[in-house]
Amino acid sequence: MRNRIIATLSVAALVAAACGGSTQSPAASVVAPSQPAASSEATAATASLAPTTLRVLIHQNPPFTTFMESFNKKFEVAHPGVTVDMAVVAPNDLATTTQTRLAAKDVDVVDMFAFDTGVQSYMKEVTPPIWQTLADAGSLLDLTDQPFVQNYDPAATKDAGTYNGKVYEINLARVGFSGLYINEDLFAANNVKVPTTWAELVAACQAFKTASVPCMTAGGQDVWPIFVTGYGILGSAYPDQAALVEGLWTGSIKWNDPTSLAMWDKLRILATDMIESGATGIPADGAPGRFASGEVATLSGFTWLAPAIEAAQPSFKWTFIAFPGSDTAADNKYVFGKYDQGWTVAADTPNKDAALAYLSEFSEPTTYQKFVTAVGAIPTQPGATLDTALGRAIAPSLGDFRIGWERYWIPPTGAGQFAFPYASFFKPFGEFVTAQQAADAAQKDLQAGLDAIK
Repeated sequence: MRNRIIATLSVAALVAAACGGSTQSPAASVVAPSQPAASSEATAATASLAPTTLRVLIHQNPPFTTFMESFNKKFEVAHPGVTVDMAVVAPNDLATTTQTRLAAKDVDVVDMFAFDTGVQSYMKEVTPPIWQTLADAGSLLDLTDQPFVQNYDPAATKDAGTYNGKVYEINLARVGFSGLYINEDLFAANNVKVPTTWAELVAACQAFKTASVPCMTAGGQDVWPIFVTGYGILGSAYPDQAALVEGLWTGSIKWNDPTSLAMWDKLRILATDMIESGATGIPADGAPGRFASGEVATLSGFTWLAPAIEAAQPSFKWTFIAFPGSDTAADNKYVFGKYDQGWTVAADTPNKDAALAYLSEFSEPTTYQKFVTAVGAIPTQPGATLDTALGRAIAPSLGDFRIGWERYWIPPTGAGQFAFPYASFFKPFGEFVTAQQAADAAQKDLQAGLDAIK
């Protein structure tokens, strides 16, 4: 999943406990929250750098890799004598490779995923994420007082790159996963209203079913797109996702209490009745093409799918809305997602000046805008815009962006396989038929983990 969410949200693909407000441009493209950006004089490293090899590690994402290759050439031209040695690894290998290379002291700048999923005080006997282990070990350089940090939205810096009051990462992008792509032509042709509530979504799917039009598609073959698809329903039931995680750990919230049971029933309807049965054979990267074919009314998916939809059928007319998981429209304004990648520097780098110059020059507003345009990222830098169909569609919701539950959730060690709020547990993607079955199984497996640490 990180490969896109991470390729983007990659915008991929949306989205923390509230990112802060956003300023919408006249063109209605996505604009990061407005803050005074640091000037070129304040951020650019204009002093000549000593000849050296700057070792950079990034994750594989074709648009990002291509952009970085171009940026590296420009950086080398601006700093004669500096050679950028950039290594590219698969997203799933980035954390381990980062840890290994930092320990070996053979990397200077690392493209690291956001600082989330941290261990909280109420969590017992769990393993912290690698970023937290590295920060505690003193392996990451403190960037708090670097001028280029001011170029980024303070909320993004606080939520995605700050630990124990110090900034260790400048975060570059947000992605969202609780969205619904709308086939505008099919909605218009069948006189169906774009839904703003769960009841309206149910009615829309029934109207399409009557017209022999599949209501929704998704990449069901890979399973994870199905459970992430349900995050909008989870968010509408528990808008404060951090509080949800704490409640599950402390026992004040249970997966089979009345609120959760209502959520499970909606997840059942989503998996069993809304998503086309043929989705079990569609891979995650095949869903955008299926939607762009024009034969299905909606695609339950993530912001990072938008570039693939456009590439598959540039003339296809679509929009993107926050998933309407609640019967109250006001509860459906949130886009749940996560912060994506960011830059960190090795604390013991012998090339500190070059590493900081690298981050500073990348953070210049004009360069950062080129990055956003190249990778389709929802920006975290003030004034940067995502002037695409997705950017224009999601702009009104950007101020209501919230970190999704999975970026807070660390399960108790020993919790079972069903201790999660997944739509994929229901047929045809899983084994359950009723909401009660899924809810009881989820609570049983969660409680098993909680009981093991008492």
